[in-house]
Amino acid sequence: MNLPHDVETLRPSDENPTGMSRRSFFKRATVFGATSAVALGGLVSLASALDQDAENANHKDDHGKDKLAKGDHDILVAAEIAEALAVTTYSNIINIAPFFDRLPSDDQGYLVAARQEEMSHFLLEQSVTDQFTPFTSFFYPKHMFADAQTTLNTLVTLEDAFIAAYLIGVRNFSTRDLRVTAARIMGIESDHRTLARVLAGDVAPQDGGPIETITGIQGVAESADPPNNNGYERTLCLTQIDQAVQALLPFVDMASAKAAGFDTSKSYPFEPFNPTLPSPLGEFISFKGC
Repeated sequence: MNLPHDVETLRPSDENPTGMSRRSFFKRATVFGATSAVALGGLVSLASALDQDAENANHKDDHGKDKLAKGDHDILVAAEIAEALAVTTYSNIINIAPFFDRLPSDDQGYLVAARQEEMSHFLLEQSVTDQFTPFTSFFYPKHMFADAQTTLNTLVTLEDAFIAAYLIGVRNFSTRDLRVTAARIMGIESDHRTLARVLAGDVAPQDGGPIETITGIQGVAESADPPNNNGYERTLCLTQIDQAVQALLPFVDMASAKAAGFDTSKSYPFEPFNPTLPSPLGEFISFKGC
C-alpha cells in the first residue's frame, strides 16, 4: 500500500519564562497523575471520539475491503491525533519561534524534515482508518513558542509520549504488518527526540542558550549532553492506548489545558499539507517495507 500523495480530501482545520509549570502538568495531566475530574472528563471525551470513529469504520467499504479491528482503529486514531499535534508543533516552531532563525542550518533542517515526516505519518494512518483526526486545534504551555527552554521541554515531552504510544502499537496491533509499521514510525520519533535534544547546545545566548538540561515527560531535568541518552526506548510502563491518550489531554481539551496551567487564550490549528520526505530511500513504500 503506497503512501497517498493526494491530500485534497483532508478537511481543513477548524478554527513562566523557563518552563511549563511542569509539576502541575505531571500531577494532573500525564499518565502518572491524570486523576482529576477534569482530566478524566477529557479522557472520556477523547475515548468517545475514538469509539464513534470506530463505529463508523467497523464495516466493509464499498469495495469490500475488510474492516479494521476496533483495537487497531483506536490506536491508529490516537496516533493521528498525536501526529496532527506534532505537525502543528513543528510548524509553529519553524514559523513563529524567535530562536529558530538563530539555530545552525543543520538544526533548522532537522525541524523542517521532522515536520514533513510527521505529516507523512498522519496521512499513512488516515489512509488506513479512513477517518480524520477528531481534534484539529491544540493548546500549549505558556510561552511555548517564545521561550526556547519551554519549547524544547515540550517537544521532548511529546516525542517521549509518541515513542511510548507506538510501542503500544508494537505490543497490541493485531497484524504483523501494523506492528512492523508502528516500529518503523517509532524509530523516526526516536530520531526526533534525540535531535530535539541536540538543539539545546545550539540555542543562541540571546535565546537563553546554550541550554544545559531538558525536562521530558517524566518530569526530571536531564542533561542535554549526550543527546542520545537512552540505552533502550522508554515504555513509560504504558500497555494500553487509553493510558497514552491521557498525556495528550492538556493539548486537545480546554478544561484539561486550564488545569495543567497551559495558555488557553489561543489555540493553534492543524494545517495539513502534502509532504515531501527528505530521501526516497526513506519513504514508506509498503506495509511490508520493501
